[in-house]
Amino acid sequence: MRQRIITGVIAGAGFIGFTIAGGWLYTGLLILLALIGTTEYARMNGVAWSHPSALLGYAGVLLFVLPWSEWGIVIPSVLAIVWMLAFLLLALTVVTKNKTTIDGAALMLLGALYVGYGFAAMREVRQIEEHGLLWTFIAFGCIWASDIGAYFMGRAFGKTKLWPSISPNKTIEGALGGVLFSLVVSAVFALSVPEVISLPKALVIGLIAAVAGQFGDLIQSAYKRVRDIKDTGALLPGHGGVLDRCDSWLIVFPLLVLTELLPV
Repeated sequence: MRQRIITGVIAGAGFIGFTIAGGWLYTGLLILLALIGTTEYARMNGVAWSHPSALLGYAGVLLFVLPWSEWGIVIPSVLAIVWMLAFLLLALTVVTKNKTTIDGAALMLLGALYVGYGFAAMREVRQIEEHGLLWTFIAFGCIWASDIGAYFMGRAFGKTKLWPSISPNKTIEGALGGVLFSLVVSAVFALSVPEVISLPKALVIGLIAAVAGQFGDLIQSAYKRVRDIKDTGALLPGHGGVLDRCDSWLIVFPLLVLTELLPV
C-alpha cells in the first residue's frame, strides 16, 4: 500500500503539472501514454510490438492522437481512419495467408480505436481555445472523485457486490458513493465558475464521468480476466500499466466529447 501511495502521489503530481503546462508537454505525454498503452494491449493479446498487425495498430493510434491540425495537415475523419485501418488489417489477413487471422485483425482495430481516440479526446479537450484547462480539470476532477468515493464508501459501507464475476471487490454502495462524490465535485466547479458552466450541465458531466468511468474500470477488469492477467503492465509500481490507470479516462473523455458536453 505504501508503494502504491508514493507512486500515485508522484505520478499524479507529475501528470497535473504536465496538464497545467499544456502545449507540447501535455500532448507529448499523451502520445507516449498512447503508445505504451497500445504496446500493453498488443501484449495482452499475445501480439509482439513488431508484428505487422501491431504496427498498423500503432499507425492508427498515431493518426488519432498526433496534433495534425497544428502542423497544417488535414487528415480524414474518425470514420475514415477506422475504415482505412480496417481495410489494411483485413488485407493483412490475405497477404499473410491467414497467419494474421480475422480475429487478430479485429482485436487490433478495436485497440487502436479504444486507445487512440481515447487519448485524442483528452488532447482535444485541453486544446479548447477558451478555458481548455478548466474543462480538462472538470472531467478529470469528476473521474478522480468517483474513484475516491467508490473506494472509501465501498470500504466503509460496501456489502452488496456490484459485479463479482468481473471485479469481486466492487460494491453497489461503493459505486453509488463514487457517483455522489463526482456530483459534488461537478457542483463545486459550477458554483465556482458559473460564467463557464451551469449547474445542470455540470451535474450531467459528473454523472456521466462517474457511471462511464466505473464502466471503463469494469471493462478493463473483464478483459484482464479473459486474458488471465493481473495488470496490463508494470509501468507504475503498485498501480500496473497505462491501461490499468487510464481505463476510466479512455471511456469518459470520448463520451463527453461525442455528446458535446465539452465544447470541443
